[in-house]
Amino acid sequence: MSPINVYGASKLRGAELVLNNDPSSIVIRTSWVYSSYGNNFVKTMLRLMKERDEVNVVDNQFGSPTYAYDLASAIMDVIDKDDEHTGIYNYCNEGITTWYEFARAIKKITKSECKIHPVPASQYPTPAKRPGYSVLDTRKIKETFGLKIAKWKDALQRCLALIEEN
Repeated sequence: MSPINVYGASKLRGAELVLNNDPSSIVIRTSWVYSSYGNNFVKTMLRLMKERDEVNVVDNQFGSPTYAYDLASAIMDVIDKDDEHTGIYNYCNEGITTWYEFARAIKKITKSECKIHPVPASQYPTPAKRPGYSVLDTRKIKETFGLKIAKWKDALQRCLALIEEN
């Protein structure tokens, strides 16, 4: 793990402090979390696709979206199955995408008419440097705890169906 900014370094340091202070701990790292609740990328895209005819979305940052429901279920499985495997684990839904492709999937599932345009991250400067590739390797959590992890597109469909119900 080689953090590229203070935020990433502080997350790594936090995980190290947890494990140093309580070696029986488990730290689960995740990425691109969304749900039917709160503010997140999926809900922002749904709102923008209703409000606008066109939306620009970053197409050169790669990652794996994580449906919060799946993450919570995985955490419960880890708690239920084991208390001897400690350390740092990664969890996210299966598959790799960009923010742009993620937005296009939301558009397709919801049948939105909004046009989505790919743009480089340089068009959206942020105070913190973001990695171009932030895909997490989930092999360790799957092998250690026998988890089956859903593909991100399947998880997205479940989340959007729940949002549509409400």
